[in-house]
Amino acid sequence: MHEPETSNTQGGGAPTAETQFGSRRVAESEKAPLVRAVFDSVAVRYDLMNDLMSGGIHRWWKADMIAWLNPRPGQRLLDVAGGTGDIARLALPKLAGAVAAIVCDANANMLEIGRANAIDAGILDGIEWLCGDAEQLPFADRSFDLYTVAFGLRNVTRIERALAEARRVLRPGGRFLCLEFTPAVGPMLQPLYDLYSFQLLPLLGQIVTGDRDAYTYLVESIRRFPAQGALCEMIAASGLGQVKFRNLTGGIAALHSAWRL
Repeated sequence: MHEPETSNTQGGGAPTAETQFGSRRVAESEKAPLVRAVFDSVAVRYDLMNDLMSGGIHRWWKADMIAWLNPRPGQRLLDVAGGTGDIARLALPKLAGAVAAIVCDANANMLEIGRANAIDAGILDGIEWLCGDAEQLPFADRSFDLYTVAFGLRNVTRIERALAEARRVLRPGGRFLCLEFTPAVGPMLQPLYDLYSFQLLPLLGQIVTGDRDAYTYLVESIRRFPAQGALCEMIAASGLGQVKFRNLTGGIAALHSAWRL
């Protein structure tokens, strides 16, 4: 389950709220800069690492995400923690409009790489790239028909606030869809999954990106993320309705769906 916030009193002053950064407890104010530093370190090789560490399966998961999202012409998509923009690029052919999709991410380096990749792919229009915080989205209420977040919700400091923001910016009848790794798999796969996650994946990160610690954090952040049912409860508590989830690849990842009613 998602761990509740706790507080420490530093120097006799006001209590300082804490949260998880991987396996470490840190002040809430420290997490966002730490996460940005992780993605600054791996941004150039991020897409390559996704292919290597998943054997390309993440592309199937994202295709499933777009198929379940079922975007339609005239809708506006907000892809939060969108990184290099692969979700927006997949959805774009089914959307229409001068700015059909906005990729919002807290890391400017990831956005620059995503913009360059889109240009290289011949995508010059339809996507806007914006640096912003998932917990304080720089958009008006009821601005979007679709909200997606893929492998990014576990990196925010306060998941509840990010979910509340998702509901705020969605129009009535709008769709929320989250793709994320799950903290545990079936008991038969768990020992092999643990070996891969805690030993092989950080080593691969060291070889490819030169940053073992970044991928150690990413593994730890997965294990600290709420399980499927707990995340459903958090999404429902934000005011979104008709919450359901779908496991992918034996429960290694899951899609969570909800609607702004």
